[in-house]
Amino acid sequence: MKFYVIWKGRETGIFTDWNTCKRHIDKFAGAKYKSFKTRAEAEAAYSGKRVSTTSKNSSVSPNQIATHSKLKKKSTAQTIKTYTAKEIDAIKVDIKIFTDGGCEPNPGKAGSGLALYHENAITELWYGLYNPAGTNNTAELNALHQALIMAEDNLAKGKSVAIFCDSKYSIQSVIQWASGWEKNGWKKKTGEIKNLALIKAMFALHQTIKHKVQVLHVNGHVGVEGNELADRMSIMAIKSREVDFALYPDQIDIEKILRMRAG
Repeated sequence: MKFYVIWKGRETGIFTDWNTCKRHIDKFAGAKYKSFKTRAEAEAAYSGKRVSTTSKNSSVSPNQIATHSKLKKKSTAQTIKTYTAKEIDAIKVDIKIFTDGGCEPNPGKAGSGLALYHENAITELWYGLYNPAGTNNTAELNALHQALIMAEDNLAKGKSVAIFCDSKYSIQSVIQWASGWEKNGWKKKTGEIKNLALIKAMFALHQTIKHKVQVLHVNGHVGVEGNELADRMSIMAIKSREVDFALYPDQIDIEKILRMRAG
């Protein structure tokens, strides 16, 4: 039997069969994993410790330990990686969904936008969910929620999906913090969980598809086309006061849309 350590994947930990390991790392950008002959080696590698055995080549190298230790600390701190435009282009999935939310002022008039790419070509733009008394966080969460819904639909059609969001708050609320909040009866030590009803709905949906979809962070306004288009759609939602989530009705002229006011 082999033991598989995943330091970076849809789920991390020590696994005893390749199929489970593969499910957690397949098409996951930057996945980090390794197989070991014994559980002791796997546990030591996962925790960043060195273990010595009588078996040849059974110990983890110092370089591996240093790298894995850094990854472990990073995971413990619940940080998330930010993906560059080049890294996003290199991710091999059928569908890429970019999300953004805007609010003017904050709190104030809020709206959400989304850009959907199929095989790296823009195919759909969405805007709406206008709220006259919203916040930037609610707008970002709403956009991510719609992306999760669209991801579920595309996964059902056999498509692979990655979601790109420029709100670390939204990503961490759903894929990191919500699990702990749920275990604590949807409470946290530091006070109220804002936007709780929306986060609960998003968390429940994400739990059903988390092994099949990546939710990744991208910086806003750094020239990532999908993020910029989603941003323009969020401003369009505010200007039009569209309360539904509507498909952009015109032909998609990227240059024209990018000349629209940014959020």
